[in-house]
Amino acid sequence: MTTILKTNNLTKKFGKFTALNGVNLEVKNGEIYGFIGPNGAGKSTAIKILLGILKATSGGAEIFGRDAWKDAVDIHKRIAYVPGDVNLWPNLTGGEVIDLFMKLRGSQHKSRREELIQAFNFDPSKKCRTYSKGNRQKVALIAAFASEADLYILDEPTSGLDPLMEKVFQECVLGAKANGKSVLLSSHILSEVERLCDRVGIIRQGEIIESGTLNELRHLTRTHLLIETKQPLPDLSTLKGVYDIEKKEGQTLSLQVDTEELDGVMKHISQFGLLKLESSPPTLEDLFMRHYEENSSAADSGAGGIS
Repeated sequence: MTTILKTNNLTKKFGKFTALNGVNLEVKNGEIYGFIGPNGAGKSTAIKILLGILKATSGGAEIFGRDAWKDAVDIHKRIAYVPGDVNLWPNLTGGEVIDLFMKLRGSQHKSRREELIQAFNFDPSKKCRTYSKGNRQKVALIAAFASEADLYILDEPTSGLDPLMEKVFQECVLGAKANGKSVLLSSHILSEVERLCDRVGIIRQGEIIESGTLNELRHLTRTHLLIETKQPLPDLSTLKGVYDIEKKEGQTLSLQVDTEELDGVMKHISQFGLLKLESSPPTLEDLFMRHYEENSSAADSGAGGIS
């Protein structure tokens, strides 16, 4: 697959503070890439460099094979960007702003515009100063998905949207992918990333701590088991890969098991006569929280952050 977006040891410093430290990202054609991490991790800083708003201290960023800083004007002709906090002209209507954005991009897809307005249940006749945060996000999303972009850069795009509108957004993203478009999605809604993304990168304190497909990353997560046995189970805490054991009613136990140790743990438990077994597959949130917890002891609690 063709690489659409790539960073090479991307580093950004603000004085003595290092916001990004050697970040490597790669988004391929027709791929949805999830970019996740806690607030202050460096997601928005990286996106601003990709958009040509900030200049990297060192390293580089390329989009469509061109330098993100030097060729920003030409690159912007082929990308659509939605920030997490949209500011609009207060005296224009939502419809006028959408039309302006579409005209700037040379887009003439009026039918697509109307489809999106209906899908997002949006009133384009009101002045922008009257819109809630969610409605301001709708303006940007409608303008973005009504355009003919090759790459969508979305930075917390569903901020302020209700769950029904989040579902509409997800359908738009999947539709863009079906049309061969690429998406870089920065989000703190892990279920959204898990549903949409082909690959994810986890950033913390300006560094990518893990990246890959969901299947590749899930080997680091733990599966939740709820089990009931005929005979009392001995202490399972001595078994390799077993965590968070909690006794329920009767002979029922709740526990977490490292995925790579699941086979051995199940063979051991089955000796005591299984009556009930419920298994919850690991989620992206499990992965993210595990990384966060494992690295928290090494974090500088007094350091500031730039998101």
